[in-house]
Amino acid sequence: MSRALLIVDVQNDFTEGGALAVAGGDAVASGISDLLAAHAGDYAVVIASRDWHDADGDNGGHFSATPDYVDSWPAHCVADTEGAAYDPLLVTDAITHHVRKGQGVPAYSMFEGAAEDGSTVGEILSAHGVTEADVVGIATDHCVRASALDAIAHGVHVRILTDLVAGVGADSSEAALAELAHAGAELAESPSMGSGAR
Repeated sequence: MSRALLIVDVQNDFTEGGALAVAGGDAVASGISDLLAAHAGDYAVVIASRDWHDADGDNGGHFSATPDYVDSWPAHCVADTEGAAYDPLLVTDAITHHVRKGQGVPAYSMFEGAAEDGSTVGEILSAHGVTEADVVGIATDHCVRASALDAIAHGVHVRILTDLVAGVGADSSEAALAELAHAGAELAESPSMGSGAR
């Protein structure tokens, strides 16, 4: 039985000071680094996704000058910009696969992206016999939700580490976690912070 860690979109544009900053983003980045420092060996693979949007065009309607913040957004995570880089508080040494998504099209789930060698997240999980996955990252109510639902659809038992996710809205994040629990995900605190010391 193999376990994966899925790290969703912990990027500068989604943490404090970014184009689409989510409150608590930096704390999530630093908490994931703590988790990896203590528990990287627990995971067969550690997969991190990044939004990696084209600088030209609207990325299939994903970028808009008048965004509705549901299906369209201000420009963010443009390929090879500082905004698309991992948050500096995220220590990336233990990451085994880096996935880019949204290259010219809207993409919320990391399962819609591909690693450097062209493999998909689903293919990586299957190749390593992954049956369980811990999901962390940003944003709870958008890309974390979509990635976790796709992992469940892939037949993986998902555990959302609720202290290592941050959402755009409180109500929408609560609704996303409820939806994920209903779909079969387990909601738990991360092992290194279960004492509530943070």
